[in-house]
Amino acid sequence: MSETKPEPSAAEGPTGTDEPEVAEGEIELPEADVEQPESEIETLRAEVTSLKDQLLRALAESENARRRAERDREDATKFAVSNFARDMVAIADDLTRALDSLSEEDKAQEGALKTLVEGVEMTRRNLSTAFSRQQISRIDPEGEKFDHNLHEAMFEVETPDTEPGTVVQVIQHGYKIHDRLLRPARVGVAKKPIPPAGVDTEA
Repeated sequence: MSETKPEPSAAEGPTGTDEPEVAEGEIELPEADVEQPESEIETLRAEVTSLKDQLLRALAESENARRRAERDREDATKFAVSNFARDMVAIADDLTRALDSLSEEDKAQEGALKTLVEGVEMTRRNLSTAFSRQQISRIDPEGEKFDHNLHEAMFEVETPDTEPGTVVQVIQHGYKIHDRLLRPARVGVAKKPIPPAGVDTEA
């Protein structure tokens, strides 16, 4: 009597192993490695840092541009009348010279001359008030130290009683508009006297 061999079970599969069967049409893939390499992480961190730096630089440049534009607008408002103001200070000089050319006796005379003097003085006062409203100020440096930023030296005067470099005479007053020089003051400056020949100054 011959023995009958047992047929393999469905669990064992056709080969008799314990591995599960792969369904038809499916591909078995190896498990993906979810951990990124350390070098790739460092690269991403460097890119983030670089992007942050570029963003901060762009914001800083934008803020600087905004401030420059604001300063330009302020300067345009403040100094737009600079050329006109130079013409007006020249008129103020003429009015002052006209009044200075008259003696006290002339100014005290009655009649048309007195009326004319009063009109010129009133015009000069009104002009000075207009200058104040426009932030135009006069530079009167007599007795002050010479400043090349505000003054223009026309000549030097030897004087033993005044410290060298001091303004001793104002030929023409200067003017500023806001904090900017409109016209320098033309001045005479003191200098140390030159001793006569043969005089020992160190004695």
